[in-house]
Amino acid sequence: MRSRTVTGGGGVEIHVEEHGPRDAHPILLIHGFSQSRLAWTPQFESALADDYRLVAMDCRGHGASDTPSDPGAYRDSALWADDVQAVVADLDHPTLVGWSYGGLVVSDYLATHGDDAVSGVVLVGAITEKGTADADRFAGDEFVALDSGFRSTDAEESVATLETFVNLCVEGDLDDPGHYRALGYNVAVPPFVRAAMQDRTVEHEAALAELATPVCLIHGAADPVVRPAAARKHADLFPSATLSVYEGVGHSPFFEAPERFEADLRDFLA
Repeated sequence: MRSRTVTGGGGVEIHVEEHGPRDAHPILLIHGFSQSRLAWTPQFESALADDYRLVAMDCRGHGASDTPSDPGAYRDSALWADDVQAVVADLDHPTLVGWSYGGLVVSDYLATHGDDAVSGVVLVGAITEKGTADADRFAGDEFVALDSGFRSTDAEESVATLETFVNLCVEGDLDDPGHYRALGYNVAVPPFVRAAMQDRTVEHEAALAELATPVCLIHGAADPVVRPAAARKHADLFPSATLSVYEGVGHSPFFEAPERFEADLRDFLA
């Protein structure tokens, strides 16, 4: 494992962790809402790390990256885009993998910087817009019901909300170590960061429709956080994309079905 920091949008320091050969094809993994790079641990510990350069960033306000105190630092697409650009700049045409809210971060980057510097995009249980009618339609009811708790500064309410959210992110039960590890990095994100992220209004459909880079779509059929209808809209937006829907899998295909996820990723990269 190797770690470093890069300077992203507005001077925010972004923490980056790498696994695998430096000279292998790079895959940039971008986590979701209130998560961290540690969400990708199944991939770090898989054979993917033998054959690819796995690079995972902590998004601004998450994990070991800087947490600006101004809520505006989480509402500007250009800042999110520049965070990704700061990581991409050190890589040779990486494949971008965005999970959940990470799909929106990937979209921020593509809408701002284009796709010339990347070789492919993988959207996993992903959103690419926020604050629009479709974004509201794609958000699962159980996730929407947690919004006030995501914003709460009451410790008991906040932790209870995040524990419910952690459980929503997988179909079935996490073991105790996995549960409390995920809860820990969710709790580490301040409520004002989650609130600012939730309050964004952004839509990149026109820019995304112009992309030339290959796209792969992966979604759990039982996803209660981002409805599978989001993947179907993305399939219409990217007519040449490959779409894999995992039956019996929830919001975290890479965690719940890591072997199938690895196989699909390898097929896409071949």
